[in-house]
Amino acid sequence: MSPNLGNKEVELDKATMIVSETDAKGNIIYANDDFCKIAGYTKGELIGKPHNMVRNSFMPKAAFKDLWETVKQGNTWNGIVVNATANGGYYWVNATVFQSKTVSGDIRYVSVRTKPTKQEINWAIENYPTLDKKMGL
Repeated sequence: MSPNLGNKEVELDKATMIVSETDAKGNIIYANDDFCKIAGYTKGELIGKPHNMVRNSFMPKAAFKDLWETVKQGNTWNGIVVNATANGGYYWVNATVFQSKTVSGDIRYVSVRTKPTKQEINWAIENYPTLDKKMGL
């Protein structure tokens, strides 16, 4: 059975690289053109907004809890994420997120997202529905 992710999948091609940067609170301060194109938002609609505005409800809370715990410790997080588009669709990404600092020492988080494999997507579809329960969330 296929999960209810949204009304239409936007599939990334191999050349797509979605890049965004947030402040320490998770508000978007940079979005590249690929992010805008795939998610269906303008830069003006993304900048200043919480990055979770593109969160798909299929994503388990445990994944984002792990992401934030990992990057706040200065480590790099990698995982398969499904995001929502502006028009109710969805797109899968292989996300790598890491902490960065400005020259003045302000913490930033950079996310680089590329096309995942079918096997990675299938693993997420199979495992994500029970992850929160397994993690006690």
